[in-house]
Amino acid sequence: MALLIEQVTGVPVPFQKLICKGKSLKEMEQPLSALGVKNGCKVMLIGKRNSPEEEAELKKLKDFEKSVEQIANKLEEINKEFTGIQKGFLAKDLQAEALNHLDKRIKGAAEQFMKILEQIDAILDNVFLERRRKLTKNLPENFSDCKLKKKGLVKKVQAFLAQCDTVEGSIGQEMDKLQSKNLALAE
Repeated sequence: MALLIEQVTGVPVPFQKLICKGKSLKEMEQPLSALGVKNGCKVMLIGKRNSPEEEAELKKLKDFEKSVEQIANKLEEINKEFTGIQKGFLAKDLQAEALNHLDKRIKGAAEQFMKILEQIDAILDNVFLERRRKLTKNLPENFSDCKLKKKGLVKKVQAFLAQCDTVEGSIGQEMDKLQSKNLALAE
């Protein structure tokens, strides 16, 4: 219900306080009937909308989230391909070339994640700089919703970067093993 209210009113879920029959509806995971809400009941909303500036920044963050998910899907594909090579699903004579290709792809994914982190870092900074430039005496609104979303997205990207590092290290080890085997065969 809180998500629907957010769509209709523009008040973000974390800033909503819903009241029905004088009771606060805090436990939104429960069915509405368990909270005493029935068809035709009036529910009061107390909350505040984000400023238009914060909404613009939140939209940017949502766009970054989509980009992060796309890169994460590429990371998952790389990981699956690498696991297949490790399990021997690729002929030995093709493994070195495939590992080199995966190494390039994982480095590309890590680079894309880093670029997104830089862009995320610029969010809010631009708003604050613009306000300073205009020399307004009013300090920027709290932007707490935006800050929370930004922080969560940064943590998510950092986790994917750590995963990239792990996969890249594993690919490097596998490439070293192949080179060692090839040197041993050549002797």
